[in-house]
Amino acid sequence: MSALPVYRWRLAPDGLATRRQLRAMGLRPGGQDVAGELQRPRRWRGPLVAYLYRIDHARPVRPMTPGRWAALARANRARRICPACRRDAGYVIPTTLGTCVPCADTPPVGGS
Repeated sequence: MSALPVYRWRLAPDGLATRRQLRAMGLRPGGQDVAGELQRPRRWRGPLVAYLYRIDHARPVRPMTPGRWAALARANRARRICPACRRDAGYVIPTTLGTCVPCADTPPVGGS
């Protein structure tokens, strides 16, 4: 049993918000503990759960620095490089394939 208060979907009291709602306000939880739980019932599975945070304890979102922008650009560029042919595919390589589409469509050389 949880010690957190549990609220039904769309019935959370004022002053509490989910991470997405905080982000839309330009805020972040800022290390505070979860203040409540929001549950949306589903028909065949367990309920969807969202954690709630106090708005008055939230902090402003940290601004993106030039270093962060550069790191994000490098990470996104790395997701476009095919590990097989080492070319920029021009799109994010699907994790289900693991390579670019032309490399995935090519049958393996040799074989048994």
